[in-house]
Amino acid sequence: MEQQHQLQPGPLLDAHGKLNEAGYAYSLVKEYNRKQIRWRKLRIKEWDYYFVGNANYGVAFTVADNSYMWMVSASFLNFSTGENVTVSPMGFFSCGRLHLPGTSKTGNIVVKKRNFQFQFLVESDGTRRIIVNFKKFGKTRKPFEANLKLEPTIKDSMVIATPFDKPGHFYYNQKMNLLNASGYVRYRGDEYRFEDAYGVLDWGRGIWTYKNTWYWSSVNTEYHGFPIGWNLGYGFGDTSAASENMFFYDGKAYKLNDVHFHIPQKNGKDSYMEPWSITSLSGDINIHFMPSLDRKSDTNALLIRSNQHQVFGLFTGNVKVNGQEIHFENLPGFAEKVYNRW
Repeated sequence: MEQQHQLQPGPLLDAHGKLNEAGYAYSLVKEYNRKQIRWRKLRIKEWDYYFVGNANYGVAFTVADNSYMWMVSASFLNFSTGENVTVSPMGFFSCGRLHLPGTSKTGNIVVKKRNFQFQFLVESDGTRRIIVNFKKFGKTRKPFEANLKLEPTIKDSMVIATPFDKPGHFYYNQKMNLLNASGYVRYRGDEYRFEDAYGVLDWGRGIWTYKNTWYWSSVNTEYHGFPIGWNLGYGFGDTSAASENMFFYDGKAYKLNDVHFHIPQKNGKDSYMEPWSITSLSGDINIHFMPSLDRKSDTNALLIRSNQHQVFGLFTGNVKVNGQEIHFENLPGFAEKVYNRW
């Protein structure tokens, strides 16, 4: 594996709003401060995204402040029936008024409107709570309620500081895997318990370029009694200093190098519901992905477009770390391809 640069503690940006260094870390060693950004403030993008699920059902929640617009989003996914409901209220010119914290370690996010409320809370011991309510949710217009607790099971996470080719543009990202979940979701009179579930936090802050595509896969579960998961992704920015690929197994984090998603093609287009493969040039990653549900959306509003395919299913294969090959079968998780013009 090629040498990757590990970040050192200190400010994320210099006096000119440029990344002090690019690379990876196992925690938020760099200090992000929105006020140090020197590029156009309407280009700042900040978000917290959670996915919590098991082999049968899952939920996803987002609070995003993209400066020229804000968005909250909630999704309910039933992998047994194929049900897939997403509600995403939004507004314009938030410009930091959602007050998303500059770190994932402390600070709460609270967004309350007439029809909904979102609370992402962080307690002193690192426990996280997600409290989301909709008075009317989806086409059924029935109430939706989520009350979930997420507890860290490992001390390490995936952190990467990625520059773009355009001056002043960067992305600072943390993926916090294997969050042990408990709690419930109530929807349409049914209650879904999450005692056997895990979650992941996608924490992102930065200045993005106008057009970009990313690929991302996340797994968080147990296999033969051992917690197992990963963060695999690529597609944007200059990743010559480090990749965002990391494998988690039995309480340890292992840094990986390159990765490539092989999405089947049909009539010249991606065929998302056919089996994929995920591999690396080094041969350390060899994974087969069997899709079962495509949470897709394509929002196209002239200058702004977001075409998303977040595909859920089961992963079988091998990952080699420190000379040891770890085999697994039918792990629930997702892989996605997202194109943005934003």
